[in-house]
Amino acid sequence: MRSNSRTRHERTREYLTPEEVSKLLAAIKQPELSRNPVRDYCLLLLMFRHGLRVSEICRLKVSDIDLETKILHVHRLKSYNSTVHPLYNGEPRAIAAWLALRSKMHLGADTLFVSERRRPLSRATVWLLVQKYGKAAGLDSLSIHPHMLRHACGYNLANRGADTRLIQDYLGHRSIQSTVRYTALASNRFANLF
Repeated sequence: MRSNSRTRHERTREYLTPEEVSKLLAAIKQPELSRNPVRDYCLLLLMFRHGLRVSEICRLKVSDIDLETKILHVHRLKSYNSTVHPLYNGEPRAIAAWLALRSKMHLGADTLFVSERRRPLSRATVWLLVQKYGKAAGLDSLSIHPHMLRHACGYNLANRGADTRLIQDYLGHRSIQSTVRYTALASNRFANLF
């Protein structure tokens, strides 16, 4: 039997807790980790709070955000339901800070998240960012990946008592079966049985 030169880490779970998300976001603010902490913080915050897939965050446009009315137009992929989400605490500030820096880049494109080369961020770049910040936050044992932020959103909503149908609509799931996993993981679901 041949040994694999790359070590594969088995994941113990597919989501992050709110505390782990906070550690991840705090790691972004370490000055030695990134030349773009304002962009990266905004990017990962929106991925978590709105349950965005990597492709959805990479395709997000400046025109999808209305800071005046504090709404985000979410265009779901895979023929799922697109919707409008309110922007929550801290999000308008994070977006405004990134837009101020982005405006200095003199871009013609509408893509919200761009690289230093003034191109839309790629899926691979987002993966690398999440892994880098995950390691800095001490979460590397979880084999962290971007979709864990989407799962963290669903898990957090379920733990806070949100209705399963509401979570389904918020995450743009077609099937309730995709959503039920979050309520099955909710640590408080057995709290008041006795």
